[in-house]
Amino acid sequence: MRIALALAVFLAAGVAEARTVIINANGYTLDDIGRLERFGGLIVGDDGRVERLLKPGETADGNVVDAGGRTLLPGLIDAHGHVMGLGFLALQIDLSDTTSIDQALAKIASYAAANPEREWIVGGGWNQVSWGLDRFPTAEELDLAVADRPVWLSRVDGHAGWANAAALKASGITAKTTDPAGGRIERDADGKPTGVLIDTAMALVEKKLPPPTVAENTAALETALRIMASVGLTGVRDAGIDAATWALYEQFAKDGKLSARISAMAAGMDALRAIAPKGPTGWLYEDRLAANAVKLMVDGALGSRGAAMIEPYSDDPENSGLTMLDGAKLRNTIASASMRGFQVNIHAIGDKANREALNAFADIQKMGQPLVRPGIEHAQIIAAEDIPRFAKLGVIASIQPTHATSDKAMAEERVGPERIKGGYAWKTLVNSGARIAGGSDFPVEPANPFYGLHAAVTRQDRDGAPPKGWYANEALTLQQALAAFTTGAAFAGQHESAVGTLTPGKWADFILIDGDIFKMPAGDIWKVKVLETWLAGERVYTRD
Repeated sequence: MRIALALAVFLAAGVAEARTVIINANGYTLDDIGRLERFGGLIVGDDGRVERLLKPGETADGNVVDAGGRTLLPGLIDAHGHVMGLGFLALQIDLSDTTSIDQALAKIASYAAANPEREWIVGGGWNQVSWGLDRFPTAEELDLAVADRPVWLSRVDGHAGWANAAALKASGITAKTTDPAGGRIERDADGKPTGVLIDTAMALVEKKLPPPTVAENTAALETALRIMASVGLTGVRDAGIDAATWALYEQFAKDGKLSARISAMAAGMDALRAIAPKGPTGWLYEDRLAANAVKLMVDGALGSRGAAMIEPYSDDPENSGLTMLDGAKLRNTIASASMRGFQVNIHAIGDKANREALNAFADIQKMGQPLVRPGIEHAQIIAAEDIPRFAKLGVIASIQPTHATSDKAMAEERVGPERIKGGYAWKTLVNSGARIAGGSDFPVEPANPFYGLHAAVTRQDRDGAPPKGWYANEALTLQQALAAFTTGAAFAGQHESAVGTLTPGKWADFILIDGDIFKMPAGDIWKVKVLETWLAGERVYTRD
């Protein structure tokens, strides 16, 4: 009897020592029905899951960590990002901070001079709108920075690329080169390529790029994971990967190096078949990695006028955008993926693209084929009569709030004063009953989710413009915005049973931040700094 009692005491002590107990926290989480819950700390079991939440002032036995009164939130989840793109852009030329073409050219020239061994100069992040240009840049201008080797720079939205003369030559692009389906080569009055390629035309150059080495891929993923942890992201839905990227993610997961949970969308059906030939993988490696979805591209982007519009662009009356996938081919692809149990996520930005995606989902449902949480990625410009169809069809609207505050300089010019009323219409979507999921589309926008929370509730950029918010009637409440980046993103990734809230039994993914977002002025939310990031009860980031 004494032996049994002693063993019970030993076992109890062992459990207590294995547990991590966070005390003295200013905790917020949503519960499983969407209500905001306050708490003073939490207990993490030795399995890395939340054992229970503590009341303010309460403590418990275990490895005690004093939060020092700091605010504790569930780990934030980006519902639409590009992990490898984030890492590579951090290691290549990033033009997202340039405000003029001259500044961009100077940065490109400096990078090229510092990297004489690189066969190609590669990077991205440029935006002609931010430069005050009413046109695309040209190869001739890029040659002023680098002319001795090919240069290829993707636009900030990833839907256009800027090449110099050497890159055009290396790719065999001439006046005789025809535009591919779903793409466009920008040309001068004589038909000569000017240096910018839109959407599928980008592949004409990209297929000539030297493939990254194993070391470069590894460095890019390590860099991306560090960035994500530093801004409080414990999960991401990676919006379009290939089989090689999946293999790299798996290796990181096996080696215990995957410091964020990645829900991967295969970039099209060929990639899907290569990544998950037997069907959806489910969540693997202690819920660190899954391949349960495919991403399909219907149109391009608004900034490059590749978004497919029902009527022509207001600022380009001869152009209605580009359509990459529609009609029977789109429906057959959705049906094929759905029959195998995969979620289908459709990139749609223009009102025509959103309508085509909704029509396709509706047609598949009419055929009696169940859909696994269908989603529309971006859902940017939607015809007013199509907005209620998201809820009716059960389609998730995956939104990126910082797109609105970045695009406000050109969006209304592109679509006019009437169509813009259905643009970035988050509140209208929520009020219609639609599910939304929040993300950034990083590296198109910064990965910092507090930038997204700020944009969602203020409809302002980080300079506070416009003072009253851009179409402020479409702003979300802070609780709605937080839900988009937690429970909404978790639901979109088919993972709400394990993450998104700090409900007992779910993974202890959480962050400590330097301010209380529910008490500070909304305009300051973007300034929040992440102090610590925890995944499955283990600290994966601490701010120096």
